[in-house]
Amino acid sequence: MASDLLAWMGMLALTSHDARRWEPKRLRHRLFSIPASIARSARQTLLHLSARAIWASVAVDAITRLDHLNASPG
Repeated sequence: MASDLLAWMGMLALTSHDARRWEPKRLRHRLFSIPASIARSARQTLLHLSARAIWASVAVDAITRLDHLNASPG
């Protein structure tokens, strides 16, 4: 199941980046190890990623793309 999630993430979220072709071990090392914290405020859940992480911009782009896919009708 985890490998399927990684494959779908590459196809849906990382379409415009070379990270789409990364091996699962590299993807886990670079994107899933970014320091982050979750905060809840005003009935919203916020994810704060470390600005010092090299690959944080790739993770933000992927999350934004998934959010746009979720918001689009149909």
